Amino acid sequence: MNWTKTLRVASVFIVIFVALLLSLPLNEKINLGLDLQGGSHIILECVDTPNAPVDNDAVNRALEIIRNRIDQLGVSEPVIQRQGLRRILVQLPGVEDPETAAEIIGKTALLEFKNEDGETQLTGAHLINAKASFDQFSRSIVLIEFDKDGAKEFGEATKNNVGKILSITLDGKEITHPRVEEPILNGKAEITGSFTVDSAKQLALLLRSGALPVKVEILENRSVGPTLGRDSITKGIRAGIAGLIIILIFMLIYYKGFGLIADFALVVCMILIVGALAGLKATLTLPGIAGIILTIGMAVDANILIFERIKEELKLEKTFRASIDAGFNKAFRSILDANVTTLIAAIALFYFGSGPIKGFAVTLSVGILASMFTAIVVTKIVLELVTNKFSSKTLL
Repeated sequence: MNWTKTLRVASVFIVIFVALLLSLPLNEKINLGLDLQGGSHIILECVDTPNAPVDNDAVNRALEIIRNRIDQLGVSEPVIQRQGLRRILVQLPGVEDPETAAEIIGKTALLEFKNEDGETQLTGAHLINAKASFDQFSRSIVLIEFDKDGAKEFGEATKNNVGKILSITLDGKEITHPRVEEPILNGKAEITGSFTVDSAKQLALLLRSGALPVKVEILENRSVGPTLGRDSITKGIRAGIAGLIIILIFMLIYYKGFGLIADFALVVCMILIVGALAGLKATLTLPGIAGIILTIGMAVDANILIFERIKEELKLEKTFRASIDAGFNKAFRSILDANVTTLIAAIALFYFGSGPIKGFAVTLSVGILASMFTAIVVTKIVLELVTNKFSSKTLL
């Protein structure tokens, strides 16, 4: 074996080894989508108010603010997308308390500072930071900080209300009503009230993410149980294993030695797919499982094209090694065309789709690349290795 071939063989085994490392332990590396692990399904609708009519820009800004709030909640792989003119779909895999999530997501979060006459002196528009903390008596509070313009406005508001009450309200509901002892010019303040640790954190999250530009109502808020997900995973795995076994047996019976090589390449392909999904920390959905099962057939299809081309070359009485080279060269164009067109379709699904559709697109794309690698690289290397020990008649 020359150095070039040795390097190629070593490279393949390194790729397989890395894929195995990435995929173990599997349950900690791959996230499950809403359809597999359960969670919260929420539909919101933007509604008109006298001060804030709904338009396209308002809905888009609301979408981004909601996305920012969910990101701060730490939900893994949420689905947040616009539906129609006014509605926003939110799916939160693994969130077991949809009521709390909906309250945080849908609350307008308009912070206002009002004087004793009820006039708004300042809003949270210039707020740049908010975080939960504790005062000297270990009571939960929220520390807020304004930007340069906000600090100036806040300084004016406190200066004009020294010795008076300056109420702090959120969405029109009073949180606290401190008396201003002296002007606050540094743009920093604390909000006190009957906060628990959790409520202080929620308020800080809302203030950090900003106020929604329009009022949002919750049209639907339901919890998706994990039972269906467990059944789907079980059935999906069984279908995948059954399909894999049937294909392995078929290839072994029909192509004999070549079939054994194809079976090895197929197993490697599955390892690469799982390793890639784990390395990407992809979210596995039920359509994603279907994508993996579909890939099994596609991976074998490439090997069948190669083997049939090799058999045609052998009929022309070429040597075994020459037939392998010619078979791969002639089959490569067909394999490339078929897989590239499918990959383009998968990319389109990922770009225009959402949720489970994107999950299907990701697994299909990874599967296409893995199947091409195993068919063109792994299968050829194994065939080249066996040509020195076996004849074509032995393998066929």
